[in-house]
Amino acid sequence: MRVLLFTGKGGVGKTTVAAATAVRASRAGHRTLVMSTDPAHSLADSFDLPVGSEATEVGPNLWAEQIDAQERLESHWREIQDYLVALMNWAGVETIQAEELSVIPGLDEIFSLIDVKRHVDGGRYDVLVVDCAPTAETLRLLSLPEVMNWYMERIFPVERRVVKGVRPLVTRITSLPIANDRFFAAVERLHHNLDAVRRILTDARSSTVRLVVNPERMVIAEARRTYTYLSLFGYRVDAVVVNRLLPDTVTDPYFGQWKEIQAEHLAAVRESFEPVPILTARLFDREMVGLELLERMGEEVYGDLDPVRVLYRDEPIRVRKRGQAYVLALRLPFVAREDTDVHRRGEELVVRVGSYKRTLILPQMLRRLDVQRAAFDGDDLEIVFAREPRPADTAEAGGRRAADG
Repeated sequence: MRVLLFTGKGGVGKTTVAAATAVRASRAGHRTLVMSTDPAHSLADSFDLPVGSEATEVGPNLWAEQIDAQERLESHWREIQDYLVALMNWAGVETIQAEELSVIPGLDEIFSLIDVKRHVDGGRYDVLVVDCAPTAETLRLLSLPEVMNWYMERIFPVERRVVKGVRPLVTRITSLPIANDRFFAAVERLHHNLDAVRRILTDARSSTVRLVVNPERMVIAEARRTYTYLSLFGYRVDAVVVNRLLPDTVTDPYFGQWKEIQAEHLAAVRESFEPVPILTARLFDREMVGLELLERMGEEVYGDLDPVRVLYRDEPIRVRKRGQAYVLALRLPFVAREDTDVHRRGEELVVRVGSYKRTLILPQMLRRLDVQRAAFDGDDLEIVFAREPRPADTAEAGGRRAADG
């Protein structure tokens, strides 16, 4: 299944572009589902049709879904929540307050992503178009499986063994609720689902992200940061859509300066993101609502391009041999050296960019080597791994230099 994620700063028109892409894909004969993980759903408004929390047919070969976040929350979080509520009740917190406190902000959006796995596993559709939340929320959602993966591999097994060992003793001396096997099974199941989503969305053969921007300075700056963080976590951007450009037919002097400013910003987008394809859409003289107008919008954005095709291929993380050393290259465009921190921790490499951190589990061939240095080469952060010379090797090299002298 082809998976396309659309994200961008709030108000740039990403829902309209996502819906238009879905319409164009369906018109090409692909069975297409467009789903929204944005809490402020607007897919139904784009199609001007009722859209439910399950796939709703909105046209030939086309279905739409506005995920019921509360329903997904209860489905995936209930067993974990029951334990947390019991724990807070024991501590004296009222049940209603405990239920509210046991739901971490953003969980509903996270569980929305699990529907990606459900639809990919179901195999009913050829194309899945995901209208994501605005950029900051999307980054948090997409980075969570990686963070949770580290916890599940390092902490969870130890925690589960400790709790199992102390449960008989603790239950004899206190009424403190102790997590049971159902709780741990629910956590494990949640991790499995989120990790499966991460693997789907980082699969270069099927999944890509498309950034939607307006020709405005702040919007472009946000898109550049988003592009960097998506690269950090291994998600591939295959197009940038510049929406709401003033068309050439607008000649009123009132808009003259606006057109000049937009032209400058469009040039900045090209300079920043190319060779990633830059697609454009003009500002229409009406709201692009309904299947007919969305089809026109899709034609405007893609022209003769197939919207389902992977429009650009990039490899955010690469490992290659250079002499006796290995170089791990991580593509991080728009990043200054002072905003980056890299350090080794056992078999892990921790890379921090701004407020985002990624922990990479090093491949076997790099675990036996030491980090020699890290430096930027263009947009790539290059981390060089090599074996530290042994004292005997150093002495031998020094002897050769003396003999040569």
